Amino acid sequence: MVALTILALATGCSAKGGDGGETSAGGSDGAPKVTITPADAAGEAAPDRGVTVTAEGGTLSQVSVRAGGAEVPGALAADHRTWRTTWSLKPGTRYEVSAKADGKKTSTTATSRFTTSAATAATKISQIVPATGETVGVGMPIFVQFNKEVPVKARTAIERALEVKSDKPTEGGWRWLSAGESFNGLPSVVFRPRKPWKPRQKVTVTAHYAGLRIGDAVFGDKDVTHTFRIGDSHIITVSATTDRLTVKKNGRVVRSWGVSLGSGGDVQSDGIDHQLTTSGVHLTMNKVRLERMRPPGKKKGDPGWYDEKVPWAYRISNSGEYIHQNMDDPSCLGNRNCSHGCVRSPAADAQWFFNWAYPGDMVTITGTKRKLEWTNGWGYWQLPFDQWVQGGRLKKPVTTAPRTPATPTAPATDAPAGTNAGPETGTP
Repeated sequence: MVALTILALATGCSAKGGDGGETSAGGSDGAPKVTITPADAAGEAAPDRGVTVTAEGGTLSQVSVRAGGAEVPGALAADHRTWRTTWSLKPGTRYEVSAKADGKKTSTTATSRFTTSAATAATKISQIVPATGETVGVGMPIFVQFNKEVPVKARTAIERALEVKSDKPTEGGWRWLSAGESFNGLPSVVFRPRKPWKPRQKVTVTAHYAGLRIGDAVFGDKDVTHTFRIGDSHIITVSATTDRLTVKKNGRVVRSWGVSLGSGGDVQSDGIDHQLTTSGVHLTMNKVRLERMRPPGKKKGDPGWYDEKVPWAYRISNSGEYIHQNMDDPSCLGNRNCSHGCVRSPAADAQWFFNWAYPGDMVTITGTKRKLEWTNGWGYWQLPFDQWVQGGRLKKPVTTAPRTPATPTAPATDAPAGTNAGPETGTP
């Protein structure tokens, strides 16, 4: 048996080349043939093609792919004749492959050592939001943001390489946003759940970006992984007709107070009344202890100009809407709409909300004549989910994979700082 295996290795053939090629062993005297792609000694193997191992005249019993001492994940086909890496390979990295196939009478072992192309693309992942370790609300989207627009031909591969795992299965979908549609001007691909996240769980998102073909001969530079936590369910409703804000935590009302919303009366050249609060499903974004607020679309000296510093300000849109402390006529609160578009609140309630809410809490405002656009801040819940996924390349929902292990999380208590903000304008 040993002699036959050695013979199979000695009579094997190897095809080498900068394009990857393949290495084969066995295939004679009844020994199974094992083929590895890329070939042994390849120096510029394309990382997006990964590693493929096949067996003829037998089945694969062992496959190992290692880079820097770490095992590279892959999957064996149901017939045990083909094995492929799960994700693309890292650029400029040396890999070692060993494989064994068993035949009826003997076995064949084959090896390959190669290096992938080091040519990386100028298009890189700038950040993933939420940040690692952050606690967010049940409406929170996941942003994978880039330093420049991603070539259209690369988007399908990128979307397939985005992996979301959660303690509780969640259906969602990806959508591509241009720089102009993004809340902070960074081109993005965004994951939104079909329904709000189930509370009190951890979520891990990994962009397997390393080795993806971004241009004709350049590849993604590295993978990025973030793990964050979904906190308690915070649902906030605001009515412009009753001038009341109500807060629910895990389905139970925990606080309610009188507010004052936008009075209206400032229709600008775009035809929009910028002093009306927008109706729709908003998400809390970032917060500022003392926010400087100025009217969008105006400059000093224009009618309606103001320049104020407002405390306990939690942003809910990119058009300058916040939930914040009232700084004007207190008789408006709970009675009439006197603000420039924000949700003015009593000082104690505004401070409480500032310290209590997470980024990504859902704030539904009703009763105004101005609709929240889905590209305004994090207004993504304004799009029906089936329409949302049509903005992805795959155009279909995905279900999150289970985290391994699925670690139980304790009840959330602390509200962390928010993520990157949009324009520094406000409508108190």
